[in-house]
Amino acid sequence: MGVRIMCASYGLDPRFTDRDEILAHDLELLDGLRGWAEQNEGKTLYPTGKDKRNLNPIVHGVDGRRELELAWWGYLVDGVPAKFPSINTKSERLLTQNGRPGRAIVPATAWFEMQKPQRQWFQFTESDAQLFAMAAVTRPGRTTDGATFTCYSLVMRTAQDRHAGIHDRSPLVLPADFVADWLTSPAPTRELVDAALGVSEAVLGGVLAEPIAARP
Repeated sequence: MGVRIMCASYGLDPRFTDRDEILAHDLELLDGLRGWAEQNEGKTLYPTGKDKRNLNPIVHGVDGRRELELAWWGYLVDGVPAKFPSINTKSERLLTQNGRPGRAIVPATAWFEMQKPQRQWFQFTESDAQLFAMAAVTRPGRTTDGATFTCYSLVMRTAQDRHAGIHDRSPLVLPADFVADWLTSPAPTRELVDAALGVSEAVLGGVLAEPIAARP
């Protein structure tokens, strides 16, 4: 079958709901995220380009609070987008690392994958445009013109059996009661990823996969 590209697009519906309290009733954060999504007009979010610098919202922990930031999807190396795959990071890789990369969550209401060889696109969502907290790792980046950005990479795990026929990977989505741990715990990343893999099962159990007519 060859190499299967992992998540390279997702959505943030400005009509999102946060019934699971992913953002912990933080009204300032919710308003900022909704305002950005409305300005984006519900358009699909893609990796950041060297010339078209679309920046996407992430949430990270700062001094005990959660902060919204617009960040570069993918890594910058020597001032330009990395030549190696960097928009996604496999959870297995993080389980073997001793370092502590920065961590963030990426708020989204859907992600999109192509089923091969049928070339059928699918949208993965919960009902009522419920927010997902997709786990991400981060690191600083700088472009050749001296601009600095936080760069992020979505953490990807093995898909559940019921979705594996569409795509063999899915984002590592976190339940609301694990978000604070992911953002602020001093534990090694490999320990957090191991715990996150377990608690993500229930969240993925509520995800619906629906075929869509074309790439969003």
